[in-house]
Amino acid sequence: MRSTTPRAALRRAAGGFAAAGLMAAGSLTLTAPAQAAVPAFTLGGPAETALHPYPATGAPQKASLDFTVNNPSEDEENGAFQGEYTVRFDLSGIEGVADVSFGDEGGADCTTTGTRAVCHDWGIFPGLSTLAELDVTAAQGSEDGDTGAIEVTAEADGATFTSFTALVGVGGPDLSMERLPFTTELEPGDTQPVPVTFTNNGTRAADGVLLTLRYTRGMEFTERYQNCEYSESDLGMGSPGAWTTALCSFDGSYEPGVAYTLAEPPAIRATERAFYDSFLYRVEENGSAARAAQRAGAEYSPGKGATLALRKASAALTADLDPSDNQQDVDFRTANSADFAAYGDRAEGDAGDSVEVNVGFRNRGPAWIGYIRSGEDVATVDVTVPEGASVVTKPGTCRGVTADGEYREDQTAAPRYFCSTPMSVREDADFALPFELKIVKRVEGASGKVVVRNTHLAEPKLPFDPEPANNTASLVLNAGDSGSGDSGATTGDGDAASGGSAATGGSAGGAGDSGGSASGGSGGTTGSSATGSSSTGTTGGDSGGGLAATGSVALTIGVAALAALAAGGVLHTVSRRRAAR
Repeated sequence: MRSTTPRAALRRAAGGFAAAGLMAAGSLTLTAPAQAAVPAFTLGGPAETALHPYPATGAPQKASLDFTVNNPSEDEENGAFQGEYTVRFDLSGIEGVADVSFGDEGGADCTTTGTRAVCHDWGIFPGLSTLAELDVTAAQGSEDGDTGAIEVTAEADGATFTSFTALVGVGGPDLSMERLPFTTELEPGDTQPVPVTFTNNGTRAADGVLLTLRYTRGMEFTERYQNCEYSESDLGMGSPGAWTTALCSFDGSYEPGVAYTLAEPPAIRATERAFYDSFLYRVEENGSAARAAQRAGAEYSPGKGATLALRKASAALTADLDPSDNQQDVDFRTANSADFAAYGDRAEGDAGDSVEVNVGFRNRGPAWIGYIRSGEDVATVDVTVPEGASVVTKPGTCRGVTADGEYREDQTAAPRYFCSTPMSVREDADFALPFELKIVKRVEGASGKVVVRNTHLAEPKLPFDPEPANNTASLVLNAGDSGSGDSGATTGDGDAASGGSAATGGSAGGAGDSGGSASGGSGGTTGSSATGSSSTGTTGGDSGGGLAATGSVALTIGVAALAALAAGGVLHTVSRRRAAR
């Protein structure tokens, strides 16, 4: 049986055009090019899959297995493999254990003959691609505990492939997490118990369990337990320590049909920095693979408190064989605020001179701001260039606009710049933006503005900030002795308020933070350690104003965060950039 998918057809067409182009180009070549290195690709998929036993009545329940190929090239434009390749599945190892058919997803054309399946496709693009999806069910006559393996190999002219083995078994543990009835509208200091409860709905006992507790910066547990290990990380949110993860290990056998709960429920508390926060709780069978997946390469340290223990619950939960219910999550909203105080700068120079200035804002707290679900920027820093000056270099997070804030194609020497924050801003963040200005014409007391505002230009008020008076500061050139060059935050009528210019290269984490970076934004997960400074990389004034990450100040949501989500590690985040800033 042969199926042709639209994507495979398009790839073949693209291959034909590419081949024709290469032939045409070849006719103009007088000497043969140097021999390129043979590309090496890695096949992959689910290492182990447990199937529901074949039922006494009704159809068996299927599991979908996605098999993949990884092209390690980082060259998005030229790193694709341009050629046909063949993938072979040896199904003899699961004969009598499981039945296999090809699903609707995947880019390959596949045929099955007995215990062999062959797929053909063209082109392997950089990154991870799906080869084929296999729908697998327990075979009629199979028994609980039967196991087998699917062997996957591939071949192509001019390329090598690392083979892959997928283990398949019938039956096993199926841990299901109960959703807890949390109070979600909080005040700073509010504390509530976390009586995590789960059941084993599978056919066999789980050999130990791993409990994952992951929570954002505004929440904390009142104790750190000795059978748990802890890590603080970024996970794509742009703030060091935006998330804390606790991995708690429990030995023993956890029997099918039995519910378990924590003997002494831990307590979670909304801290003084809480605002928008999330908490994820997950359970799975313990083991080196599960721990490695949840650790995701981060460093962990053990707790020093009491031992967290499990006991049998008084009643079993409702059976649910959906593997997606291994984890639950909850969002908290704490009545709190954050004071974003803008700061400007001042500089002196003559016509033709270039000067460096640092502008931005500091979060005076008490809350951190993280838009966890939407992944949107927390704020925009709106910078108006002083008269007589033009921008030579700017942070990559800034884009030039017209004086009225409209779209501007030419990014050279724009009169105004909109600078994006990440999706989270810590309670101690210093969001510093270095600019290099060229003084085209010396104007005494030339003054521009620095405004930290909402990302919507038409609605500039920050919804969480109770002190709008210090959201504006001055950027002044050649103030002279008039004193008009105060670069501190200003009130709404322009009077100078407390503030002052930023120290060049200051720590983005603020006092008490060992090198934490400036960060901002709304939603996501955690990742890198709290190291780095507030200084940002710069791009030429004609760079086009891209939203590239700059130093530790602005990190975009990347594939790492999405991969962590797929592994059950983080909450869902979608980065959504708005057209009007």
